[in-house]
Amino acid sequence: MATGDKYRILCTKRKELVETIQRDPDNILDELLAQCIIIEEYNSINQKEDIVIKIRKLLIHIQKKGESTCQQFLECLEILFPGTNQDLQPSGHGKSNLFLFYFSHQKTKNKKASRPLFSLLTHFTVMGLLLPEKNKALQGLLSKLKLQEYQSTKLRLRDVLEIGSESIEKWTPQMLEDLPWHFLRKIMALNGTARNTSLGHRACDDEGGSEKAQIAGGDVFSFSDTDIRESLHPLDLLCAVLLCSDSFLQQEILSKMSMCQFALPLLLPALYTPRCTLMLWAMRDIVRKWRPHSLAESRGFREESLVLTSMPTISFVRLGSCSFSKSKLLNEVLSPSQQHHDFFIHRDMESGNLPREIADGLVEISWYFPGGRKNSDLFPEPVAVTNLRGDIESHWLQFTFLTVVSSAVFIVTESISERQYALLSSLQGSATKYYFILNCKNGNPMETLGFLNKLAPVLNLSKSQLLKKDSTTNNAGFVQKLKSAIKSITSSHPKRMNLEAMAVTARELGIQVDEDRKECQIARKWAREITVEIKDVAKYRREMLRLQGDLWEKLAKVEKELCRMRRQGETATEDYKCQLREERLELRRQQNQCDRTDGLITFINGIGQLPSMEKHYFLKWMKFCLDHIARDNLFKLRDQYKGKSKMADDPQALAMLDKLISTTSLGVEHFMRELGQFYEAECSMVKEGDKTESQRQFTHLPGIAADLMLEGCPMELLDGNSSNIPLQWVTDVLTQLHAKLGGRSRMVVLTVLGVQSTGKSTLLNTMFGLQFAVSSGRCTRGAFMTLIKVAENFQQELGCDFILVIDTEGLKAPELALLEDSYQHDNELATLVIGLSDITIINMAMENATEMKDILQIVVHAFLRMEEIGQKPNCQFVHQNVSFVSAHDQNMRDRNHLLEQLNEMTIAAARMENQCKKVNFSCIMDYDAEKHNWYIPGLWHGVPPMAPVNMGYSESVCELKKYLFDLIKQRSHNRAPKDIPQFVKWVESLWNAVKHENFIFSFRNSLVAEAYNQLSMKYSEWDWHFRKEIHLWVSEKETVIQNQTLEKLQAGALSMLKNEAREKLQHEKQKVLDNLQDYFESGVLNLHLIEKYREDFIRSANCLKNELKSYSENKCEEAIRIRKGQLKTENIQTSYMQIIERKVDRVLDECRNKKPKLENEELKLEFENMWRETLSELKFSSLQKHEIYREMESQLRKDLANRGSAIRQKLQESGSLLYYGIDNFKLKKEYLDSAWIKTMKKLLFIGECETAVHTEELAKSLIDEGKRYTEEKVNSKVDYDEIYCRELLNIINKRLQQEDVKKLGTTACFEVDLKIHILGEAALRFQKMHEDFIKQNDPQCRLEKLKPLYFSTFTDLYLEKDENQTRARDFCDQCLKPALVDYINKRLGTEIVDDILNKAESIEYGTRTFFQFTVQKKLLEEMNLDNYVKYIKNYEKFVKTWIRRYTMDHYRETKRLGELEKKILSTIVKKVREVLESSKNEKNTTVLAFLNNFCEALQQDLVISKNNLVGIQFKNTAKTGQFCANIQTFLLDLEQEILPQFGGLNIQIKLSNLSLKPQDEIFKRVFGCGKQCPFCKVPCEAGGSDHKEHFASVHRPQGLCNFRDLDTQKLVYDICSSEVVSENSFRKSGTKGKFHPYKDYRVYYPDWRIQPDPSIEASDYWKFVFQKFNHQLAKSYNAKPADLPRNWGKITETQALEGLKKAFNMK
Repeated sequence: MATGDKYRILCTKRKELVETIQRDPDNILDELLAQCIIIEEYNSINQKEDIVIKIRKLLIHIQKKGESTCQQFLECLEILFPGTNQDLQPSGHGKSNLFLFYFSHQKTKNKKASRPLFSLLTHFTVMGLLLPEKNKALQGLLSKLKLQEYQSTKLRLRDVLEIGSESIEKWTPQMLEDLPWHFLRKIMALNGTARNTSLGHRACDDEGGSEKAQIAGGDVFSFSDTDIRESLHPLDLLCAVLLCSDSFLQQEILSKMSMCQFALPLLLPALYTPRCTLMLWAMRDIVRKWRPHSLAESRGFREESLVLTSMPTISFVRLGSCSFSKSKLLNEVLSPSQQHHDFFIHRDMESGNLPREIADGLVEISWYFPGGRKNSDLFPEPVAVTNLRGDIESHWLQFTFLTVVSSAVFIVTESISERQYALLSSLQGSATKYYFILNCKNGNPMETLGFLNKLAPVLNLSKSQLLKKDSTTNNAGFVQKLKSAIKSITSSHPKRMNLEAMAVTARELGIQVDEDRKECQIARKWAREITVEIKDVAKYRREMLRLQGDLWEKLAKVEKELCRMRRQGETATEDYKCQLREERLELRRQQNQCDRTDGLITFINGIGQLPSMEKHYFLKWMKFCLDHIARDNLFKLRDQYKGKSKMADDPQALAMLDKLISTTSLGVEHFMRELGQFYEAECSMVKEGDKTESQRQFTHLPGIAADLMLEGCPMELLDGNSSNIPLQWVTDVLTQLHAKLGGRSRMVVLTVLGVQSTGKSTLLNTMFGLQFAVSSGRCTRGAFMTLIKVAENFQQELGCDFILVIDTEGLKAPELALLEDSYQHDNELATLVIGLSDITIINMAMENATEMKDILQIVVHAFLRMEEIGQKPNCQFVHQNVSFVSAHDQNMRDRNHLLEQLNEMTIAAARMENQCKKVNFSCIMDYDAEKHNWYIPGLWHGVPPMAPVNMGYSESVCELKKYLFDLIKQRSHNRAPKDIPQFVKWVESLWNAVKHENFIFSFRNSLVAEAYNQLSMKYSEWDWHFRKEIHLWVSEKETVIQNQTLEKLQAGALSMLKNEAREKLQHEKQKVLDNLQDYFESGVLNLHLIEKYREDFIRSANCLKNELKSYSENKCEEAIRIRKGQLKTENIQTSYMQIIERKVDRVLDECRNKKPKLENEELKLEFENMWRETLSELKFSSLQKHEIYREMESQLRKDLANRGSAIRQKLQESGSLLYYGIDNFKLKKEYLDSAWIKTMKKLLFIGECETAVHTEELAKSLIDEGKRYTEEKVNSKVDYDEIYCRELLNIINKRLQQEDVKKLGTTACFEVDLKIHILGEAALRFQKMHEDFIKQNDPQCRLEKLKPLYFSTFTDLYLEKDENQTRARDFCDQCLKPALVDYINKRLGTEIVDDILNKAESIEYGTRTFFQFTVQKKLLEEMNLDNYVKYIKNYEKFVKTWIRRYTMDHYRETKRLGELEKKILSTIVKKVREVLESSKNEKNTTVLAFLNNFCEALQQDLVISKNNLVGIQFKNTAKTGQFCANIQTFLLDLEQEILPQFGGLNIQIKLSNLSLKPQDEIFKRVFGCGKQCPFCKVPCEAGGSDHKEHFASVHRPQGLCNFRDLDTQKLVYDICSSEVVSENSFRKSGTKGKFHPYKDYRVYYPDWRIQPDPSIEASDYWKFVFQKFNHQLAKSYNAKPADLPRNWGKITETQALEGLKKAFNMK
């Protein structure tokens, strides 16, 4: 055993030693004392009580005494426990004897044997002499690392990339089991400390250890190996992790290690397999770029896969022990001057001095690649350097492999023994050069030189092949000498070999190759079938991937043209759109007719049929093969380009080459894109009916693509070549993905934007361990998305299930710079991805600062657009290539300057986007200049290709990542993340908006619409609750007023009511605002999208308050006015009744005094005589009768007093109002100003006929409004008031003053005649109303009505009957019953509204949008032209009729109305009973007092007739308790009378009797503001009553509203939602006859937002209706039918309904 090995045994076999000594510790201590190995220490050790502490103390003391004491100790153990030393030998020790025996045997048999060991080594392995020992060490290590479970079920890449709580923590490994995960996370983040295996120590643990030592009575300070043992050799960790990883994770680990310039494992030692493994597959993914000196002048470069690059290999091995570090020497050789890098782990690195447990036999490989700098490059061409860990005696197979594949082998040794000489002699005949690095520190130098001289002829050694190193050797000089030796080897035409060739050698030697797995080879065969055909990439893409070539690019252009209408020319908009649709369909047909090529069929089968593992291998092989072919093509094209550019005689050929270079990339994404196009073409054919569902071939493809996304493969979102999204394909793939995830797909979207080649993809790859393409020629084009899973136990904390990362192509790409739409392309891309993202990283490289202004402008526009639609993503600015430590502080001024620039750009962008409001950058996005700027050093530490990843880069990116996750956690509390269906809707609507260019005014999103509709529904509920409360309050106050005396209604009563109303209104308004606030804080999905509409609803609440204020005050004023009028008649009536009562009382006394007693007839005669005599004595003063029509004529004259003599003359000639209003109002020629019409015809081509139609519609609507108002007043059954006429005139004047009416050019004659007609109609009704009121309130008539009551009372008193029951019955019939009926009529309206809104189908009336959809759907089912014409021409009347009919039909067919009446009656009867109950027990109370108390208790609910009450009170001597009991008895009968009375009424009469008309309230709910589109007259659907902008879900052809071409008189079929994106112009009276572009319609109609259709099918509904009724409409409008586009006739009713659903976002 070599010197120092005994000490090592005590270090490495401590556990075994403790177990051995535990057998008999006291005997061992005694023996050690006897041999004087321990003397002074004996007592202190023997005093220890704990046996383990005693043994550990013993071992430490022995180690401190050095190597010789360690040897004595082990010999002592061997004496006491024979065989112990054999058990404690390190693995591999003792094999040299076997090898020496075999060499002797082989040399005797065959002196030229060059590979002597393979067969014997295999034999030994099979015999189980080597593997069990290694396997035991491996199992022990895996147990310590807690990796046993991954021996069979391997770690996968997705396991490592999964986001857990450690993603937001600064994590230091504390235990050995933490090390594998620490390594994986660090290496994925390209962190240079990934190989560090040191464990974190807690200060308290250390202190605790010292205290224990002191308590135990031992020394505080000692030479202990505790620190050493609490870790692991980095190479052991690497081997363990690789052995527990699947092939794809191994590949990723080695790729990341390569970027960090770490040496890679070439041969993994045989651990639990019989043979070591060549890591060919694991290195397959590594691509390196370099500039050999042969290309230095031309500044060309080479880029190649590492496994395919042939180069000389220089191997370094160790023979025996060595006192200096071979690995450290290699690091010095490979490191450029002034920049040392540790390629290989060595003993002076952290944990590098620990003994290796399983890594002996590992062969590592590293490379040197020149950068084309002759002065600084170490070697002119690439060189591979391998390093065998362990002694070649123990690892002869690996050494044999190296001797075969290497150009030269450097053997590091300190001495050569006889046995070693025999081993080396077996290499005779090898073509490899051998060099010896001799470190003469130990052993016999002369003996070693002797053996070397003997080996010289055997191995063809020369003097230069011996490099001596001793204590006097200058290290730098020695390194230089070694470099020179390597350089001379590489310059002498050495053997060159790539890794694939090495794999052939490995197989010959019996070394297994990781790539030889059956699944890998099957997949390779499949990939080869496809790629073997590919020679010319551009040609292959053109001929074999045909659907994504010209056809797809043309399709993309057609789709955008459908939205932008730039090349429309003179063609009518809808005709042009039809042409484009047909062109698009034809292109889809051409795509669908393309056959799948053999390569594509193989690809589909590969991703669809291969098992999961083979499929992954297949995709990897496809990537490797395609990248290799593309690189070869690119290399040739670049050479050609250089040649052509030097000649500069053929610019056209140069341009062609330039285009070829930009389209030379070929990857798996191109094949997936082709599948997407096949799928989209097939969908189009099915949609058009060219194919049936049963004929579909590609329905399985979205599911396959979804599986690939789940496995972490990037999915193309935006095709960068055509700048288009295959929307159907993307939608269906994501839908499948959502289904596969079981609906759990909440995700946060993170995007990166920036200039091309600034490291965006590398940033994402580093941050999340992803695999976005970054190699030359494979720069990202378009946008790709990758799904990263969040760990189950972290999902709730982070608030999402996945992170969706979107990588985008670079903005300002040089290859696109010459294209005229390159800026547009960048703008589209930025708007799309920013709109989709929750967090946007703006990547800015400092060297590209000059280009950043353009980028920022693009970004600012995109953010501004997002703010308009409610998106406010977070923005992080990443400044790359900023290396100095104080970057953040020193760049404060730069940050402020950046913010100033951003603010300026935002203001400019707002102007360009036609926004008037003042904005700055932080208004449109979540941005904090201090927190959201990140300064990240450059990626490389030094100059590539030999520069490792900068540690500062990795750590800064990790800091950014941690911050982002913290941010996601915070945002999840305020905003629910999107799930996949919502994300799909965003993609669809954003892309549609982007295609329309004029983004803000073309954005429509179903999520926004849904969120807006939900808010509108809620607001409608709050609106109705507000109205209901005020209606009930007004009803209550009207009842109170009806019960008041004149004294209480004098001055001050109205103002008190107004004050009370204001308080009530303010309270109810505040409730609405509180509800609104609570709703926005409730966490309901997508509320942030409609934040900008909050102000609309706040204004609507204020507007509602003002409306109800006016209503309540007017109602109170009117109630007081009416009550005062009633009190006048009641006072007169009361005086008459008092006289009657006195007379009745006198007659009663007279009759009582007569004898004998009078019979009934005699009593009646006496009463009749008294009644007749009394009435003749009374002087009745009747109410004065007025001629209402004359009063109204007077008011009309006052209204028109200032309109000139002609008007006065017209009024005088018109005569009495009584003669008007009987006949229908007819339009006359003189109603229209002919001069105005001529002007309009010249300016706008608006003819007299069209103006007449609009004027007639105006007149009709005003007449209807007058009728409605008159009807309302007549039904109130009060006396006429002159205010009614004033209000009628006010209604007419207000309408005539509106802008649209002024534009009609009506004459004063029209105004006069219209007012006369409306007032004439009203005068007749008001006159009758007045006369009916006088009749009802005539004192004599009212007394006659009371005559039976008085007679009954007179008779009962005379006959001395018990009048209690009779009076109670009379009270119920004449007082209570009318009051209860009145109560029901007051309450029933609100109950009906509540009932309608609370039933299942109430959603129809939930919002204006729902109502529009319901109405249009019903119209489609009925397909009745008259209904459509009514709906279009008189929408308001149509809606009112619709609601009235619905209400009547609903309650006619159900018993629900009776239930509501019963409910209302039961409520008030219950209240009456409660009052009666409380009055029963009142003693010494007269009936008069009881009745007064009863009326007062119910004064807010019931209006009890005072006149009728007087009759009940007359001579009423009943006992109160009995009177109450009798009333209670009769109440039940009263209920039974009232309900049938209501039940017998016609529903129409019932509704007309209600004080609150339910149809009117529902009308207010669904009618909205009543504004109509200025072009097609579609009604506004915006929620609330006071919104800033009007909008509608779908617009319609203008011909449906009677718009026609005046020259041809044909109905026009333009649709404004199409026109606003066309190049067409319009002119209206508002434009003063001048043509104005439709695109800028908001200049004249700023309060209307006409959005382009969200899809082509959205307007199918109205196209179908127009096509169906074209001729009938023309006849109805007295016009000619429109020449509709051909394809309108192909739209079916089903398609029309689907279009309607899509337009209104209905499922």
